[in-house]
Amino acid sequence: MPKYDIDKIKFGTDEGSFSRAVALYEAGKVENFQEDIKSFTATVIGTVPYNVFVEDRRFDYGRCTCYLGQNDTLCKHLIAVAIYAVKSGKPLTDEEKKYTAEPACSGEPGVLNSGELSKKKREVTHALGYIKGYNGPSRLWFAYQNSLTEGCRRLATIVSSFPVSQQTADVLVNLLLRLDKKLCEGGVDDSDGTVGGFMESVVGVLQDFVKLDADCTKSFVLLAKRQTCFGWEAPLMKTFDEDTEN
Repeated sequence: MPKYDIDKIKFGTDEGSFSRAVALYEAGKVENFQEDIKSFTATVIGTVPYNVFVEDRRFDYGRCTCYLGQNDTLCKHLIAVAIYAVKSGKPLTDEEKKYTAEPACSGEPGVLNSGELSKKKREVTHALGYIKGYNGPSRLWFAYQNSLTEGCRRLATIVSSFPVSQQTADVLVNLLLRLDKKLCEGGVDDSDGTVGGFMESVVGVLQDFVKLDADCTKSFVLLAKRQTCFGWEAPLMKTFDEDTEN
């Protein structure tokens, strides 16, 4: 079995590449799949048949005879073979195929039971593990940025699954504070704005929460008198102050 799973493949690639790879896989374009020593090989039928080699420890390590593959760029053919390695040709579920590029409000009111809440919190903590400090050599910087992007993609899926309530608003506010601490004190190099942009999107989700459930505003008290990295909390505090005055 490969060392990766569908989530690792999905969150480690952009939406377009993943969707195109899924289309190839579901159309039966991955042929002659073979398990080799610590790797997988297959032929992927595209404009012409492409020969693909994928390592078992990393889905983005391999070779493909297509134009992108010959230029050391991760291509849809390589991703499709990695999917086959995980699924063994079995159908993908709707959940496995679903790709959430940005966090969004679910629009569904509700609360999580204690087990569901604990599970979601564990998922958040796991995803946050991809957003870590960096002090390595410059040659590894792009791989580090990919880790930040993957972490934010994983978090976007979790955030988008939350029902709307003060309970889940509390979780989102705490997520923002944890990310802010990573930026301010944790050595996270967010020079391309990946994490900051994600945080601003979560602020937008919380604003949508308030439109559906005014009690969500109470969660913003956690932000009172907190000094943050770049003032992302300002829209939420404005809503909180207006609510308090009323």
